[in-house]
Amino acid sequence: MTPKATPPKLVPRPKTAAGRADRVRGILRLLDKMYPKPAVPLLHRNCWELLVATILSAQCTDKRVNEVTPGLFRKYPLMADFAAANPAELGNDIRSTGFFNNKSKSLIGAARTILADFRGEVPQTMDEMLTIPGVARKTANVVLGACFHIPAGVVVDTHVQRNAQRLDLTKNTPPVKIEQDLMKIIPREKWIDFPLQLIYHGRALCIARKPRCAECRLDPICYAKDKTV
Repeated sequence: MTPKATPPKLVPRPKTAAGRADRVRGILRLLDKMYPKPAVPLLHRNCWELLVATILSAQCTDKRVNEVTPGLFRKYPLMADFAAANPAELGNDIRSTGFFNNKSKSLIGAARTILADFRGEVPQTMDEMLTIPGVARKTANVVLGACFHIPAGVVVDTHVQRNAQRLDLTKNTPPVKIEQDLMKIIPREKWIDFPLQLIYHGRALCIARKPRCAECRLDPICYAKDKTV
């Protein structure tokens, strides 16, 4: 017999702050079981390569970025090679990732800024990261978390945005406000792994249309309106 998901109206909703906190702990325990020790899905060998890949991942799939970066890093092996790159040529090299003219300018600007202001080393604070062309909070959080194990914030991409809303962890839509909401309820030591777990979950089960709720361990505590029942 094919298993079915629990209808949203039959899932109990916490009515107190303590109940909501307990539910969040339950969500985190289940995600740890489903996606233990999640790794950043972008191919990279060092912090600079991760920064490049993350800039390229804006409005683009990680799969596509991972198809582009091996050849890109063969052609531009050093940060200095990006700093000296021809914008049009670099844009053509990354064309398939979309928005290639803007991304080309960001990559060249990022390389020049890090070489000039940070002695060629990717910085390790949020404030410094945000001075780099092409870097906003999401990109900074990815690099600080994956490269330096610094939980400066919570990465919010489309999967995190969608699934945080489905799990009733936020009522907001703007990524900055979603991040603020999650930072209030997710323990700091989980800020790096938690969004990665939601990203993998968003690809495997909690997909945008017709999520595979019957296969999901979170089903008993999920009352999302768009559950597939």
